[in-house]
Amino acid sequence: MSSREWRCNQPDRKKLRKNRWDSRIDRRKRLSHIGASGLAFGWGRRFRLPTGFTAPKGAVLLPALALVLLTPALAQDARQIVDESQKRGRANSQHYEGVLEVTPSNGKVTTKSWQSFRLGSYGNSKAIIRFTAPADVKGVALLVVNHPDRSSDQWMWTPAIGRDRRIALQDRSTRFFGTDFSFEDLEERDVDQYDFRLTGEEPIDGAACWRIESRPRQGKTSQYTLSRVWIRKDNYVPAQYENFIKDQLVRRLHQTGIRNVQGIWTPCVLEMTDLRRNSHTVLRLEKLEYNVPMKDDDFTVQALRRDQ
Repeated sequence: MSSREWRCNQPDRKKLRKNRWDSRIDRRKRLSHIGASGLAFGWGRRFRLPTGFTAPKGAVLLPALALVLLTPALAQDARQIVDESQKRGRANSQHYEGVLEVTPSNGKVTTKSWQSFRLGSYGNSKAIIRFTAPADVKGVALLVVNHPDRSSDQWMWTPAIGRDRRIALQDRSTRFFGTDFSFEDLEERDVDQYDFRLTGEEPIDGAACWRIESRPRQGKTSQYTLSRVWIRKDNYVPAQYENFIKDQLVRRLHQTGIRNVQGIWTPCVLEMTDLRRNSHTVLRLEKLEYNVPMKDDDFTVQALRRDQ
């Protein structure tokens, strides 16, 4: 074969260069449609943007925008979970006999008992707790009147001295007659007085739970700056509470012995632990009843003195 014939059989180099250039142009066009959103979802290792190519700003902000939109959704979910929990536990009234075992740091257990009466719904109810044993506290009673827009009103009746006393807000953090419950722990928390945040999921006693944080809103007086609650997914019963003062965990309430009482899932064993004192109180609910006939007149300061 002559050199002239060999050259004629070779591909046109100009056409090859043109085809390669067209291929690069097509590739740039394809990448311009992918944009930065493709890179944000893990495609960056497969493609490299051409020199001088600028991704649309809106596409880069998509992940950040999703996080911004997700935050209020989580807050709303937390409030909905708490609302549903209270809704399922709602009753016109409640009565039970409580047996308490108080174990201080020295391990010496003392036993107390009381009767509890409650009339009304969460955040707008009235309750009386009256000790029935032992003899040194028998007849001591606490009246709690809960309000939807402010802290509760509380009065205590002590038959030994024959007088009642209003419990001031600054005294609500003190222990209630030698138990590990404070006066504030015996009042109901109205959801409108707190801000809620869903912080995750965590099992308690083997049951799947939502973990929710709550902080008192401005104007709400509370010894606790932060509270956590674990609400079971299967029946919406709170399985555990943790209460903090200035980011220090001070009290933990663990609730077990869950039973279906008149269609309401109810924890019947409550263990309150005071982590500062290294002591705990176990409250067992016995003879629990819902929707028992009661009257408003049974929940007054006069009734505290009358029913001894």
